[in-house]
Amino acid sequence: MPELPTTTWGDPQADRRALLVHGLTSSGATWWRVGESLADAGWHVTAVDLRGNGDAPAADGYAFADYASDLPRTGWNVVVGHSLGGAVATLAALRPGFAERLVLLDPALVLPTAELDGLLAGELGELELDEAGFRELRPTWHPLDVSHKATATAKATADMVERTIAHNTPWTALHEAKLLAVPTLIVGGDHAVYSMLPTTTAEALTAANPIIDYRVIQGSGHSPHRDRPDETLALLREWLG
Repeated sequence: MPELPTTTWGDPQADRRALLVHGLTSSGATWWRVGESLADAGWHVTAVDLRGNGDAPAADGYAFADYASDLPRTGWNVVVGHSLGGAVATLAALRPGFAERLVLLDPALVLPTAELDGLLAGELGELELDEAGFRELRPTWHPLDVSHKATATAKATADMVERTIAHNTPWTALHEAKLLAVPTLIVGGDHAVYSMLPTTTAEALTAANPIIDYRVIQGSGHSPHRDRPDETLALLREWLG
């Protein structure tokens, strides 16, 4: 794969460097609010377009390991991954020196195989939405979140979505998460709204790996940085120090 397209914020000479890894059918640009917030705090921030997403070229393989192999290998002070990006970042974080810290926003670390057909149908359905459709689907999102997501989804293909799910069946990165050797913050969505990470799974991870911290953003769904951005960014800044 050629080098991934990126969106950046902040001073390239900043002492602290962050990498942001988006979810399925998104793009680096969808991280605009997190990127701006970290840049304002003195970070240089890079958000990638994963293979087959955004402006990145399509590929044959879409397993977690394939996605992870494309990520820039230079050491990062923190890597933040959302949904699929959380699973991908987890695998990449097992590489020595890849990241000093890891933040996983409602990561898709494990999904029951019986639910994958429903996930596929939902993702394919979103490919048919225009900006107005996303605005109706996500009425609480900032207009830029709606716009960036609609733009990214318009560039995604059914083949990429289908292969991502097929190449990760059974869908699990739990074993890799238990092996993480860098401090990790998992930020879950509120199960009263929606979350891809069961509480029992998160609690089992924190019990198995004491350097994993699990928090829930009340009132958030699967996208804490878009559903409850103020609370999510405050938690991120607090945890990063």
